[in-house]
Amino acid sequence: MAKDMTLLWGSGSPPCWRVMIALEEKQLQGYNQKLLSFEKAEHKSKEVLDINPRGQLPAFKHGDNILNESYAACMYLESRFRSQGPQLIPEGQLEQALMYQRMFEVLNLSDKLSNVIYYNYRVPEGERHDSAIKRNKENLATEIKLWEGYFQKVEVGSYLAGKAFSLADVIVFPVIAYAFRFGLSTERYPKLGAYYNMMKDRPSVKATWPPHWLENPQGGDTLKEF
Repeated sequence: MAKDMTLLWGSGSPPCWRVMIALEEKQLQGYNQKLLSFEKAEHKSKEVLDINPRGQLPAFKHGDNILNESYAACMYLESRFRSQGPQLIPEGQLEQALMYQRMFEVLNLSDKLSNVIYYNYRVPEGERHDSAIKRNKENLATEIKLWEGYFQKVEVGSYLAGKAFSLADVIVFPVIAYAFRFGLSTERYPKLGAYYNMMKDRPSVKATWPPHWLENPQGGDTLKEF
């Protein structure tokens, strides 16, 4: 079945990474895959555009089914291959509700991380303002503290939606990992750090760890002051 799948991806991209984690969890190793370079703008190539007309990664195809939005791909894989690997959607209503809440709530963290990390990349030099930089950093700091608070309510060794690994972890972990990659302190945010360290040892995460992170374990320091 995995041979009918094609994934075009970029190293370190949380959307790409979560799809790869889902594929591993659902025991779908052996799919067709190709690592592309954002720096070389390979995500704008015809190969990608033929699957994803937005020119973005991931570009994922299973047979004739195309799912380029990472949430859609992960949810599709769980639905289509429910009997393979661990069940990623909890049966309990409380756990399932929490799973969906955290899955979609993390979009706030992703957005605020991007506003800080990529501000200079996105905003032309003449349009940059110290007030905007300050506001973006304050918004991100508030968001990170909110997530640290969520993890303070989670039992040690538990996952985002309870004792069982779920789609919430598939979706959220790559964003948390991205924050630590850019210098977030495990000392200032010990609960987030404990979750990050626990998840790093999960086989699906280890098998899909971004290759350029392996080559260069030392990440950025954009978030070291947070």
